[in-house]
Amino acid sequence: MVELKSRDARVSRRTIIKGIGAGTVAAALGAPMIARAQDAGTIKLGFLTPTTGPLALFGETDGWAVGKVKELLKDGLETSTGKYAVDILVRDSQSDPNRAAEVAGNLLLNENVHMLLPASTTDTVSPAADQAELYECPCLSTGAPWQAIIFPRGGKDKPFKWTYHFFWGLDEALNTFVGLWNTIETNKKVGMLFPQNADGETWGNNDYGLPVPTQKAGFQIVVPGFFQPRTNDYTAQIKAFKDAGCDIVGGITYPDDLKTFVNQCAQQGYKPKAVTVAAALLFPSGVQALGPLGDGMSSEVWWTPAFPFKSTITGQTSKDIAGQWESETKKQWTQPLGYSHALLEMAIDILKRSKNPLDREANREALAATKMQTLIGPVDFTSGPHPNVSTTPIFGGQWVKGEKWPYDLKIVDNSVNKLFQPEQKMKLMSWPA
Repeated sequence: MVELKSRDARVSRRTIIKGIGAGTVAAALGAPMIARAQDAGTIKLGFLTPTTGPLALFGETDGWAVGKVKELLKDGLETSTGKYAVDILVRDSQSDPNRAAEVAGNLLLNENVHMLLPASTTDTVSPAADQAELYECPCLSTGAPWQAIIFPRGGKDKPFKWTYHFFWGLDEALNTFVGLWNTIETNKKVGMLFPQNADGETWGNNDYGLPVPTQKAGFQIVVPGFFQPRTNDYTAQIKAFKDAGCDIVGGITYPDDLKTFVNQCAQQGYKPKAVTVAAALLFPSGVQALGPLGDGMSSEVWWTPAFPFKSTITGQTSKDIAGQWESETKKQWTQPLGYSHALLEMAIDILKRSKNPLDREANREALAATKMQTLIGPVDFTSGPHPNVSTTPIFGGQWVKGEKWPYDLKIVDNSVNKLFQPEQKMKLMSWPA
């Protein structure tokens, strides 16, 4: 009987602790009063990124950025409706669109996330966005030209309800190339270099690709035919460019192809004044692979430490965050770093403004109303070129010899966006003797 009473007392004590606030329990037991904030619940964010596979460089900075934000939110997120715990579920799309769709579907149906965040590349964003529309969950994405995310999914004439994307557009990238070429003295003849794949067909399209703004600006173009990716012989292209006297080469390639092309240019005595290509020159590793031929290469710029904007969640400048990345990882900053941070920055702002962060519809309404300054510049879904789009700044950049790293990317043209002045003037290509 005594044991039974003792057991009942223990059960009663546990029940009391479970059923009432810790502060009240402490007072009832004669302990000092300790105030503790009560969470209003747990918000789940599904973060998709190509951590592995051929597009892994695009996702290289995502895990680091998520880790920093998790640390900031370890004690919860204060919103207009209370304090919430935040769980960021990071999943690898493996650079594969089928895998991206599968992982997104699982996050939406089984993990019950309150918002989906596909971080970059068309192969990750588009399948995830389709799943978000199907299962009615707000989706905020970036890291791909907006037309590539909106138009193929049927959004050209009919807006989406759940998916929103912030990034620059293909037209802006193309005009950035022209802006770069207008800053140097040339004969205004451009040799076009395009691979025989989806990217090449887009950039080389005669209706909306690079030939359109180039010719409109008064340049002559030479298109000797698209090359097969990973080819070992660019003699036909180089001969066509030399015969036409092209001072400029422009287009899109990947690092290995560009390395082969420029090496053969040097071997065959073709030394254009400017080589401006997308994709291959996005990451420092692609430029470093060119050796001395990397000096003077040019391309579009998404983000650099020179951006004069601050984070709304840390107060850090772009330079601060780039420096922190380099210090902690011992790697040179890369352009997706700013967008990795901005994506999470915006998600936090949306949740703070949401009428109910645990309700998908409330989060969607807050997302659609987003108008804020971020680490990568202003984002405004209330006045974009498409109801589901906010365009972001893009500039013209050039790789030059660096101090800490072999090459640094400098902003040399602001013809598309006037948000701030270039860091320096564009120079002509430096070809080894």
